[in-house]
Amino acid sequence: MSFRYRRLRRRLYPPVRRGREMNRLILLDRDGVINFDSSEYIKGPSEWRPLPGALSAIAALRNAGYLVGLCSNQAGVARGKLTDRDLDAVHAKMCQALAAHGAGLDFAAYCRHHPDDNCGCRKPRPGMLLGAMKALRAKPEHTWFVGDSITDVQAALAAGCQPALVRSPDSNSLGQDAPALDDVRVFENLATFTRALLA
Repeated sequence: MSFRYRRLRRRLYPPVRRGREMNRLILLDRDGVINFDSSEYIKGPSEWRPLPGALSAIAALRNAGYLVGLCSNQAGVARGKLTDRDLDAVHAKMCQALAAHGAGLDFAAYCRHHPDDNCGCRKPRPGMLLGAMKALRAKPEHTWFVGDSITDVQAALAAGCQPALVRSPDSNSLGQDAPALDDVRVFENLATFTRALLA
């Protein structure tokens, strides 16, 4: 790994600064929640397109005193669909778009493993969520995880935090799994979740 690339990664994923108080935390899946999803993975910055209202919603959450983190499965790296640098370039574009809305992320974690690797971070396992709560000093009861799939709900419940679902424009999974969602709040998108939370 070159010095220039290491420096880029430090800028994209800065070290977490711990506060003394317990924080309120919103964790988000990426594809289908912040940006349009793709069955072929988001392989580069040109393919990353924010969903309407998502960036403004993150800004509103930050302005209301919430910390905001990202926990996303990105098995496309292990499958050879994109490289680590491609993923970091997509992340950089997202961060730039957030900055243009006066927002940012307090934490970001990507599971780059293949589903067969049996890692502890790939959702529905809670590794990324637990890591985020530990890093940001947030208790599960003060944490939401907003996703667009059943595995996101399962990860939230395994981590002990509150799950919420948004209807992904590119996903048909919610309809067939609806019986499992009886106790989970479902929103049209991240913007409607944010409005309900801050009302």
